[in-house]
Amino acid sequence: MQTTPTRVVRPIDGKAGFLGSIGVRFMLDGDTSDGGFSLVEHPMSARALAAPLHRHNREDEYSYVIEGRMGALLGDDALEAGPGDLVLKPRGEWHTFWNAGDDPCRILEIIAPAGFESFFDELVDLGGVAQADPAILGELCERYALEMDPSSVPGLIERFGVRFPAEPLTR
Repeated sequence: MQTTPTRVVRPIDGKAGFLGSIGVRFMLDGDTSDGGFSLVEHPMSARALAAPLHRHNREDEYSYVIEGRMGALLGDDALEAGPGDLVLKPRGEWHTFWNAGDDPCRILEIIAPAGFESFFDELVDLGGVAQADPAILGELCERYALEMDPSSVPGLIERFGVRFPAEPLTR
């Protein structure tokens, strides 16, 4: 009988980067899960808006709150989630999320199927969503079947009292 070796992803493991408003740490990619899912951690500074309203056409996302308060707009529903809560963001639904508090927030983001983690990797290299050339960002979104509505940002800032772009979370 063949056994799979035990693997541990430690807090210092995984490439870390900044997406322009929130952080990202790559924990598991599609190669590790045979394409089933990827796992990233998103650290967020106080009141940081993660992204404009957007929707994925190929993958579902699940946000597990580790620390702090995460706000989310899922379609027309606004909600808040705390440590231990899991927020489901199905493909095809317009959504965004943010740190809903004045303390740090950290979530684990499960993306299924895998592949979208590469979007984050490319976005880090572009300097994040707020710094990326709009034409290059548009091409990146198209390649990953992501629709994004940058015009939603001012309304999200006003409605939820968030910041975009925000500063990286430092500890």
